[in-house]
Amino acid sequence: MKIYKSQKEVERDVKDGVLAIEGDVRFECSISILASIFVTSGDITAWDITARDITASDITARNITARNITARDILYYAFCCVYKSIKCLSIKGTREVHQEPVCLDGKLELKKEELDDKTQEAMRVLKNAGYKIIREGGRI
Repeated sequence: MKIYKSQKEVERDVKDGVLAIEGDVRFECSISILASIFVTSGDITAWDITARDITASDITARNITARNITARDILYYAFCCVYKSIKCLSIKGTREVHQEPVCLDGKLELKKEELDDKTQEAMRVLKNAGYKIIREGGRI
């Protein structure tokens, strides 16, 4: 089992924007990294995530258990359970039979994507010029 006790230990293992871990891993510290995390166990990818707090752009996993999740998009296989809250743009279970997300002490908050001022102005100009603006999946 790989055990990380500091942010620096984690950063040392990030190569080309990827933290690749083989086998079980334990983080005995809070971490904040701009990297993809890829965990393998032999020839099989370990898809389950158990964490205290997760903040990420996109999360793809089998099962997620956490205290809080803040992400852009969440894609899970069967279970997504948190103690406090989930804040994201979208969340979807991919297995045909899956459990809807559970927030025991908080709530699921689907946020709208905030567009910066320049993007909003560009959309106004295009719309006023007769163009139809189409949004797909919450994104332009």
